[in-house]
Amino acid sequence: MDMLKKVPISEQDPKVRAHNFDEVCLGYTEEEAILEASRCLECKNPLCVMGCPVSVHIPQFVAKVKEGKFDEAFEIISECNTLPAICGRVCPQESQCEGKCIRGIKGEAVAIGKLERFVADFAMEKGIRRPHSHKKNGKRVAVIGSGPASLACAGDLVKYGYEVTIFEALHEAGGVLLYGIPEFRLPKEEVVKKEIAMLLHMGVKIELNTVVGKSVTIDELMDEEGFDAVFIGTGAGLPKFMGIKGENANGVFSANEYLTRSNLMKAYDENSTTPIMRGNKVAVVGGGNVAMDAARTALRLGSEVHIIYRRSEAELPARKEEVHHAKEEGVIFDILTNPTEILTDNNGCVCGIKCVKMELGEPDASGRRRPVVIEGSEFTIDVDMVIMSLGTCPNPLIHSTTDGLNTTKHGCIIADEINGQTSRKGVFAGGDAVTGAATVILAMSAGRSAAVGIHDYLSSKNAT
Repeated sequence: MDMLKKVPISEQDPKVRAHNFDEVCLGYTEEEAILEASRCLECKNPLCVMGCPVSVHIPQFVAKVKEGKFDEAFEIISECNTLPAICGRVCPQESQCEGKCIRGIKGEAVAIGKLERFVADFAMEKGIRRPHSHKKNGKRVAVIGSGPASLACAGDLVKYGYEVTIFEALHEAGGVLLYGIPEFRLPKEEVVKKEIAMLLHMGVKIELNTVVGKSVTIDELMDEEGFDAVFIGTGAGLPKFMGIKGENANGVFSANEYLTRSNLMKAYDENSTTPIMRGNKVAVVGGGNVAMDAARTALRLGSEVHIIYRRSEAELPARKEEVHHAKEEGVIFDILTNPTEILTDNNGCVCGIKCVKMELGEPDASGRRRPVVIEGSEFTIDVDMVIMSLGTCPNPLIHSTTDGLNTTKHGCIIADEINGQTSRKGVFAGGDAVTGAATVILAMSAGRSAAVGIHDYLSSKNAT
């Protein structure tokens, strides 16, 4: 075995998976996991832990995998990570734990994410559960939303002994994990729902079909329902658009709508009660992970798919793994290209997208080179459907119905970076509702920090 390279992981053949919604990555076998774990250098100063937003005890769990003690490895991971099977699949490990791995200096980093996924899947398959005998302290916390920030916060709060109730607006729990990430990256029945079942087993309660701000307000939860504190983890579900001509045409979707209808409502199924439009030729505008998800979903529905991105491939914000998978499956990348208008036919339906070619100029405030229009480079791509994937911002419903809750000009809730405390006493927030759209693991980190903040607050005289 070449210790400088990762143990290869099995995947569906690109020509096959481009026509189904089954998971692309098939995971390690027990033998493969042990081999990969044996590549760990067991550093005395493990930088990988510093790269993990939730500070998983990586060397310790990897060592247990190396010994074949997978149940013990799961116990170690569970001390810090509420959703290991999910994080092992969707976290950007290459820029976090694996990005810090010393093994990666002269070779390939240890496949920490794939090992975490293996351990979590092993625990699910064997029915191993987290301990849940937590002594109740008599205090109640309401958690709004059921995405990664909320699930992480709730999981830690029950360990402290709080009675925790999650309020979810939709008819199923999971937030962006359920409606935002496609089945072929994150299976719902086998992974997301089982992770949530673990939390229910620990004592977390979930109330569905409850739109906080409409069904009940935060003020009512605290003043009338008797909750001692509230955590807001409602994410950032309000899509952004370019503001170009034709964006209101029939056949233009936000990536949020498109993925929600596909992932949550199974609109890709021909027998669905809410079938989704299937374009012959689809343009996806954007270059992040959500754009890749939308493009790869459209491809599986039989479309020719173009990713339109205004910077170069090197600046694509999506994970390299997702870009690689999209290319393997046949997605076409039109880079250094920017839309200027969506064309419509006499019926108001999309029939094309006007674009200009770009070149990279001087770096902008983000540090990336600013794209500049090349004069006279206008051209048109014939498409009958456009998916806009340009980022999101928080829905204003929560802060518009809550007294004393300060927000930024972009609608993000202002909260303390360390403990999640907002301007409203007893109300905490974290994840995309505070930062704007980010990653699952960063949202979970914020949820865990807020759980500590809530515990400190309710344990002090400030809560009385």
